[in-house]
Amino acid sequence: MSAVIDNSENGFCPMRMCDIDEVMGIETSLYDFPWTKSIFADCIQVGYSCWTYKKDYQIQAYCVLSAGAGEAHILTLCVRKDCQGQGIGKMLLQHLIDLAIDHKAEVLLLEVRPSNVTAVHLYQKYGFNEVGTRKDYYPAKQGREDALIMALDLVMYDVTP
Repeated sequence: MSAVIDNSENGFCPMRMCDIDEVMGIETSLYDFPWTKSIFADCIQVGYSCWTYKKDYQIQAYCVLSAGAGEAHILTLCVRKDCQGQGIGKMLLQHLIDLAIDHKAEVLLLEVRPSNVTAVHLYQKYGFNEVGTRKDYYPAKQGREDALIMALDLVMYDVTP
């Protein structure tokens, strides 16, 4: 007799197509200009590292990482509004750093809105440095907003932030 273990109740789980509707509920509740279902589906289909964080079978957070040619890029990292401030964002970020290292990336990159002060501070705490700006990168209610480009050197990364 063999038992089937269901790992989808708690913890990190690869994002599946059937998760996209729940992910979209979080995405649209937090962003004025959310990703679309097709963007998430494309990320899964092309093999990006797409993850959810679940508790009691409910998605509390999700993230997407692309990796290749010695670098990795955090495309999104999002925590459900009522789950923020509980350390889930830190867990997600550490998970993405670990994945980037597993992919043999030497640098981990991301873009973030300068107005997202909480995220900028989290990235700085983990050793990310500002390396540039993308002008008018994000749509905003009043036109466009620049993006800070941040990078983490993984070659010398200390796994204890």
